[in-house]
Amino acid sequence: MKFSEMHYERIDFNELKSDFEKLGNELENAQSGEEAFQVHKKYYKISDHWKTMREICMIRNDGDMTDEYYENEQKFSDEHEPIFEKLVVEYQKKLYHSRYREYLENKIGSVAFKNIEIASKTVDEKILNLMSEEKRLEARYNKILATAKIDWHGEEKNLSLMTPFLHASERAVRAEAWKKYTDFLASKSEEFDEIYDLLVKNRTEQGKKMGHENYLLLGDARMNRNCYSRADMTEFRKQVKRDFVPFAEKLHEKRRKRLNIDKLSYIDEGVYFTNGNPAPIGTPSQILDRGKKMYSELSPETKEFMDFMCENELFDVEGRKTKKTGGYMTDIPDYQSPFIFANFNGTNGDVDVITHECGHAFQGYLAEKDPIREHADITMETAETHSMSMEFFTEPWMELFFGDRANDYKEMHFEDACIFIPYGTMVDEFQEICYADPGLSPKARKQVWRDLEKQYKPHLDYEGNEYLEKGGFWQKQHHIYDCPLYYIDYCIAGTDALQYKIWMDRNYDEAWHSYLKLCKLSASDFYTGLIKKVGLRSPFDDGCLRDVVKVLESKL
Repeated sequence: MKFSEMHYERIDFNELKSDFEKLGNELENAQSGEEAFQVHKKYYKISDHWKTMREICMIRNDGDMTDEYYENEQKFSDEHEPIFEKLVVEYQKKLYHSRYREYLENKIGSVAFKNIEIASKTVDEKILNLMSEEKRLEARYNKILATAKIDWHGEEKNLSLMTPFLHASERAVRAEAWKKYTDFLASKSEEFDEIYDLLVKNRTEQGKKMGHENYLLLGDARMNRNCYSRADMTEFRKQVKRDFVPFAEKLHEKRRKRLNIDKLSYIDEGVYFTNGNPAPIGTPSQILDRGKKMYSELSPETKEFMDFMCENELFDVEGRKTKKTGGYMTDIPDYQSPFIFANFNGTNGDVDVITHECGHAFQGYLAEKDPIREHADITMETAETHSMSMEFFTEPWMELFFGDRANDYKEMHFEDACIFIPYGTMVDEFQEICYADPGLSPKARKQVWRDLEKQYKPHLDYEGNEYLEKGGFWQKQHHIYDCPLYYIDYCIAGTDALQYKIWMDRNYDEAWHSYLKLCKLSASDFYTGLIKKVGLRSPFDDGCLRDVVKVLESKL
């Protein structure tokens, strides 16, 4: 079904509560394992419908954040999400302790039961009000970003639409754009500080009410980290600092020479060529058409997927003034439909949507065919492995988008993928420090950020930009506000993607079949088991990044 034809209606929570109560009773009264499983299939239907209404509402609200109807519906959804989560946890506890547990575990898998165990520790009646307030704070922050108005030579731009000027080939244009961009952020800095301070305190209180010293363990549980610990992430960060930051700095130096400048400035971040970064040729609809051609040639599976996406209006990618910033892939379960949301702005990032977000959506499309819904519950580092690897697998088709600058794009994309790993790891360490010490003042938090920048991005020079010099850059990154402790997942996945890059350079078909196997495995195993099954090495293995760097340096 086309997205425009998908029906939305507000969920009746009294009815939903009644449905869950009936489910629980039926599960407890089941007379066999198969009867219990049939009850669980009813849970799929009820849960999928709530998620469908929630996602349709979110997509339409994000598409126009001035639409009062969907703004109010989103507020309702945000306020009731904790109640839904609690209903799910209560039902899943009964599933977890069912006398037919062994039969059910054979049906839906041991990963599902581990996830149930983790989810049971993430929500409780005593923190529902805090969870609702957390959602309101996140919405307040995102509305500020989405409704930003920046005067650019007589035209009104939002943050997303300023991106082409931040990466312009002329340094004077970049300098002016960065000043206007950061002037806006600076004008909202105190409010951003207030919102983040309230979020940290709110989440810390949630953590304490759930029996923890702070938010970190609760946050990791909410990220469904089911097979590695914060200690593993700490060891990964050590590898990044020791083995990867020096390599990334070599790439920055290579970029400096290519740009023919004496010293890299912050206005040069994300800029790779003196004649500007390669930009895609054509309109958003033409870019989508070329994406359709690319996926039709990549494999039969990707052709089927892309035809389905285009035929059913499952892309919203054109930038608009009142549209939420950023991009994502989500799914609409009742219609077995992935959905891609983005803001095309005429930069190479538009093509990244067709590769990165389609990597998510392709895997989601395959997962929708699996009758065991728990198999779709992939953890974030696995999900980002799907998307970041797809960016490399689609490189042979870049001439479709960039013409004679296809090689420039591929060089830029490789360098960008590499230098992101230190940045993303820095975001993780920043968040860990903030939640480990929730009493930090806003000023102290900014100093923490600035100190970390000097460790992970030592080349960075803010040239007297007061807002950035004082550690304000992170305030533009909405994940830090509305998806806490996310980002290390990108870095773990980035390591996997670089392993695939090395593999496909050696044997493309072999690497693709490994990737396709990974997508089809979905969440049938834990992340550490999945990557072993498809022939990748765990990023947590000491020496993994060192060995990746060794191969990549030989190709420079």
